[in-house]
Amino acid sequence: MSYSLNSTLLLTILLAIGLFFFLRASSKDRTTIVEISSSQQPVKVLNGLCEWLNLRGWKQTGGDFEQRILIFKGQVVSSKFLAIFLGFLGGFGSCALGLVIIQIYPELGWWPILLGLIGGPLSGIVYFKKSAREEKFELRLINENESDLTFMRLRAHRDELISLENELGEKLQLKSDGSLFKTPI
Repeated sequence: MSYSLNSTLLLTILLAIGLFFFLRASSKDRTTIVEISSSQQPVKVLNGLCEWLNLRGWKQTGGDFEQRILIFKGQVVSSKFLAIFLGFLGGFGSCALGLVIIQIYPELGWWPILLGLIGGPLSGIVYFKKSAREEKFELRLINENESDLTFMRLRAHRDELISLENELGEKLQLKSDGSLFKTPI
């Protein structure tokens, strides 16, 4: 096997590994806990948060009055466009792997190109199934008494918490430690 075929096979395998990890990351749980405070009264902040969550499609499913917890649930839907796009990428990548295999083992004929018929639909279906899930948004009021300040602990998907802080930060005077906007790298 020549040096160019070895390097092409290696790069093709690396692309397949990259697609695999992208598919895995698309269904990864990114639940984060953040503590926020506000200079407004707890009732006003909770009403604003509940209204915002309802507008975004979250449904209140429960809570605990004694522990001061509200629980909302929402359904995350898969992107059909991304599923189709990943299907094409998986199909083209599988065909590329088939072409490399044909170059290495010419006695197989054109059959390895049919890997595209497996890799394409498989990658689209895997993404579509794994990324659709139900998520929770939990609010816990930390205040011990009815004061003018509000302290809360929120547990939800990281992107949802970032949206909350961007959209309601000024209106409800929300303050956090800023950890949501820092990258882990």
